[in-house]
Amino acid sequence: MKPTTLLPTLTAAILTATSALAASPEDNIKVVQDFFAAYGANDLDGIAAVMDENVQWHIPGRHPLSGTKSGRDEVLAFFAQLGSAGFKADPIYFGADDAHVVDIHRGWSNAPGKPNVDTTWALVYRIENGKIVEATNLSADQDAANTFFWSNYDLAPVPDRLAK
Repeated sequence: MKPTTLLPTLTAAILTATSALAASPEDNIKVVQDFFAAYGANDLDGIAAVMDENVQWHIPGRHPLSGTKSGRDEVLAFFAQLGSAGFKADPIYFGADDAHVVDIHRGWSNAPGKPNVDTTWALVYRIENGKIVEATNLSADQDAANTFFWSNYDLAPVPDRLAK
């Protein structure tokens, strides 16, 4: 086969393979809805089921839980901590395409005796093969989020805080 006739054939094969791997927006929204259902039930196994093993989860702010969580184990540890502080999430809106989902939700807490938070959050998820591979959190009131996290999570004393 000549190179000039090979290119259209390869292009068609790549497009077909890519289309076969891409999920519908509805399928991607279902992944995020399954995540919210598991989170609401404090079901870490359910959360793990919708995440890629190498997931990246970006948490904004300047507080003990901020930063990028790399891998399923770090992300699950983050969600275990959120659960211990009584942080809840109520979905408001989902939008999607074949690779991304955007959710808007009310994020709030009810920890007795501590400052609480009640604000709007938006998350942008990247979905591949039916799994969350990346999520970026965005807070409508980052100052309130920082105050909440600092009031609920203490850092270990300096010698124990630093990685060895």
